[in-house]
Amino acid sequence: MTTQLLRVHNFMVSQDGFGAGENQSLEHPFGDAADPAALFSWAGATASWPMRTEPGGSRGLDDYFTRDWARNIGAEIMGRNKFGPQRGPWQDHDWRGWWGEQPPFRTPVFVMTHHPRPSFTLSDTTFHFVDADPATVLARAREAAQGKDVRLGGGAITIREFLDADLVDTLHVAVSPVNLGSGSRLWESPDELLDRFHRDVVPSPSGDVMHHLFWRR
Repeated sequence: MTTQLLRVHNFMVSQDGFGAGENQSLEHPFGDAADPAALFSWAGATASWPMRTEPGGSRGLDDYFTRDWARNIGAEIMGRNKFGPQRGPWQDHDWRGWWGEQPPFRTPVFVMTHHPRPSFTLSDTTFHFVDADPATVLARAREAAQGKDVRLGGGAITIREFLDADLVDTLHVAVSPVNLGSGSRLWESPDELLDRFHRDVVPSPSGDVMHHLFWRR
């Protein structure tokens, strides 16, 4: 196994395995069936939440997981639906992601899409748009990461593609006690991964989620 790991961090799903509801839009980034507060409350409350604009926040285990998101990461891979709500050919090149002028990634980001567009840089994050299979995208991301690990940011369909290609080394998935019923599904059950991964399950001190930690057998 390469020493450059492909890591999933702080990915949040509902109890029935969905990372987002259906009908994603500009007004509803997580779809019309999703309650972002229910999925994100544990992380948004921590001191290390990367989008935090005010001092304070909780410490402890949840904060450790939030802080670990950036440790030794040299590049990120994400699906187009994580980058934005547009579908099909790009109609608006002025759209440059949900995160404003200072995205939290601070590394090269490779956005998987069937409709490439020119790369651009915001602050210390450069976005590249790639139409390729998971293995090819991972090879590009590893080269850009310059020896550090690569984070696989989501959404659920993109993570599933890399799992099905047997490319993921570690996963941290936070499961919230809500049901979405439909949308972008990561799994029917986390037990699906036990043929390839060890797993520990740790409750959040907040009681809001169960942390599922997977690493290769």
